[in-house]
Amino acid sequence: MTIGERLRRLRISRKLSQEEVARYIGVTRSAYSHYEINSRQPVYDTVRKLSTLFDVSIDYLINSDLQDHEPQETKRLLQLWQAMDEQSREQTLHMMHAMKQSNSKL
Repeated sequence: MTIGERLRRLRISRKLSQEEVARYIGVTRSAYSHYEINSRQPVYDTVRKLSTLFDVSIDYLINSDLQDHEPQETKRLLQLWQAMDEQSREQTLHMMHAMKQSNSKL
C-alpha cells in the first residue's frame, strides 16, 4: 500500500474532506489530492502533521510493510484488551456487539 492509499483510507475513515485535511496541514486541496494519488510526495513536516492529524506513526504512513506498523488506536485497543481479565473481555465484546447492532439499525 502506498502513502497515498493510506492517506485516503485514513481520511475517509475519519469522515474528513480533502479540503479539511489540506487546511489542517497548510496546503491547498489540490496539493493534498496529489498526495493521495501519489503524483507528489509530502515533505517531512507535512508527513509529521498528517501523522498527528490521523493519530498514526510517521513510519505507518511511509512504510510499505503494514504488519509492523499499526495505527495508534489499534495499539491502544490491544493494550487495553490485554490488561483485561476474561470477564471484562466478555462484557466488552457483548457491549460492542450491541453497539454494532444499534448502529446498523440507524
